[in-house]
Amino acid sequence: MHGLSELLGIAVVAVTATLCGMAMVQFRQPPIIGYIFAGILLGPSALGLVQNRESIETLAEIGVIMLLYFIGIELSLQSFRQIWKIAVGATALQIVVSLLLVSWLGPRFGLSPGQILLFAFCLAVSSTAVSVTVVQSIGESNTRTGQLVIGILIAQDLAIAPMLLIIAGFGNGGMPDMGSMTKIALEVSFSIVVLVAVIVLLTRKKSFNMPFADLIMTKRDLTPLAVLAWCFAFALVSGVLGLSPAFGAFLAGLTIGNSAQSHVAHKNAEPIKVVLLMVFFLSIGLLIDLEFLFANFLAVTTILVGATLFKTLLNILALRLLGRKWDQAFLASLLLGQMGEFSFVMGAVAVSVALIDQILLNYLISITVLSLITSPFYVAVSRRLHTQMLEKGGEIGLLTLIGTVLVSLSPFSRRRLSKREVQRLHHEWKKSQQGKQPKGKRWKVGG
Repeated sequence: MHGLSELLGIAVVAVTATLCGMAMVQFRQPPIIGYIFAGILLGPSALGLVQNRESIETLAEIGVIMLLYFIGIELSLQSFRQIWKIAVGATALQIVVSLLLVSWLGPRFGLSPGQILLFAFCLAVSSTAVSVTVVQSIGESNTRTGQLVIGILIAQDLAIAPMLLIIAGFGNGGMPDMGSMTKIALEVSFSIVVLVAVIVLLTRKKSFNMPFADLIMTKRDLTPLAVLAWCFAFALVSGVLGLSPAFGAFLAGLTIGNSAQSHVAHKNAEPIKVVLLMVFFLSIGLLIDLEFLFANFLAVTTILVGATLFKTLLNILALRLLGRKWDQAFLASLLLGQMGEFSFVMGAVAVSVALIDQILLNYLISITVLSLITSPFYVAVSRRLHTQMLEKGGEIGLLTLIGTVLVSLSPFSRRRLSKREVQRLHHEWKKSQQGKQPKGKRWKVGG
């Protein structure tokens, strides 16, 4: 009976997540938002059908690794080489300005130096999963804007490992010693050297075959397992070297994405990634405490609005200073305006070293969950308003504003691009095709 109850529990989770994902799609929002709602609904604060989250959290960590693996597979190295300076520059500005802001506000709320660093880091990073999903849903994957957003997200993800080390070093309110700071500097330098070396090596070759490609990639039974093994082998080596496993997964994706087997790898790993990402966002919903959220709703929403506007304006300023056009900077900043899923990881590390208590963790979780849920809607409304302002000479009325909000949320309407947007997307697509090298040998999955 115990085994049967566990099986029923898995069935309930899968069905609830699917239904919530379908509901979000009907409202023209990413299904991952539905998975968060499913976690909230099934979690201890609501129906209480899921109490033990340890197994789900393990699968969620695997989901993050798979996400970065797929980003590496889909990333165009030629495009990334053109924008890496902008991506690194924008990420550095986000971290520095976020540190300055939280350092100014922190003492007024009694935050310690370690807590200031934690919240500044959480404020600086955006959600890779949500941003990439929204980029794909609005047709920006192959445009300069989409590549810029993904480049910035990658730069942020690479900064996660040193951020976690710094947070752990401030445990119990103490300051890290010189040995810890030296270790952090060495690990950051090593990861940068490895990444640059891999990118330079891969861009020198148009295409190459993966090891044992003839044996593995032509067998339907072995291909999915081989794709997973390649990902986790790199993640394991990266972890042994003291770097983030997610960083290793990203390098694995870069490698296989520039091989002749990239199409087969992507096709076979996609269903696995979808399931694991569902589990990851479901686990995020399980973390939220609804009683705490309702009791502190005003404070949470005030911080959320302030953080969203701050991140958007900061990204616009950073991208404009780095030479991006207004339209590109505006849309990219909207896509990067939410809090990131790695805030939960940093919060967990902070709790484990007694840097923050449960109350501060609940604030961090509540703000981040609401930010992830509202981000696609925020992008849709802001983008529509921006387009209408351009078409109407910069002036819109109250009725236009209300109509834009309703249309962006309506499940019965279909979004129609304006003529200006169609022309821009076509122009960006043509630019993205310039200078592309033809792919090498394509592999088909055999029996």
